[in-house]
Amino acid sequence: MANTVSQNSNVIVDTGCANLSSVKFAVERLGFKALITDDLETIKGADKVILPGVGNAKHAMANIVKKDLVVTLQQLEQPVLGFCLGMQLMAQSSSESSLSDQNEIINCLNVIPTEVLPLEADGLRLPHMGWNTLTTVTDHPVFAGIEPGEYFYFVHSFAAPVSEYTVASCQYGSDFSAAIAHNNFIGCQFHPERSGSAGSKIIKNFLEL
Repeated sequence: MANTVSQNSNVIVDTGCANLSSVKFAVERLGFKALITDDLETIKGADKVILPGVGNAKHAMANIVKKDLVVTLQQLEQPVLGFCLGMQLMAQSSSESSLSDQNEIINCLNVIPTEVLPLEADGLRLPHMGWNTLTTVTDHPVFAGIEPGEYFYFVHSFAAPVSEYTVASCQYGSDFSAAIAHNNFIGCQFHPERSGSAGSKIIKNFLEL
């Protein structure tokens, strides 16, 4: 049975650097509605907020600053879920900038006290692209019903290290955070919208919080 939620109960933030239509479709095929927007008041009034992202942190943060979204996103008190780069933007900082500024540190939203660093792939090809399994999963409501060994779809060359904020981990040359969380913010390094039934379970768990 489809949920009879209002159109703006679930908001997908238009950061200007994401495949928004695929995220919206992933939400809608579960029977929920979602609105893509960068309107500050609409985002503030949402029940759930999804922060997607594709590309590099420097470009994404520049878009977020240009859209005047920084403070609004930082002050959200409702559940917020980040996908891929959206997860990385929740960190304190990222070393992913651009080819011309490889040593530049990008200040991110700083809602989860961790940093994003180059993935230590131990000689494996980068980016880490394709299906990989979770090696650990902690007790978090968004990961209810998800077990170690389940497959998710990754595309990234940077990652958050395993820390006290790690909800799930993965291994690709070395261990890294497949998901991180702090307070009402949770981010997934993988793409839930591209991860089949397991990814749909993550999205559904989040929308039902």
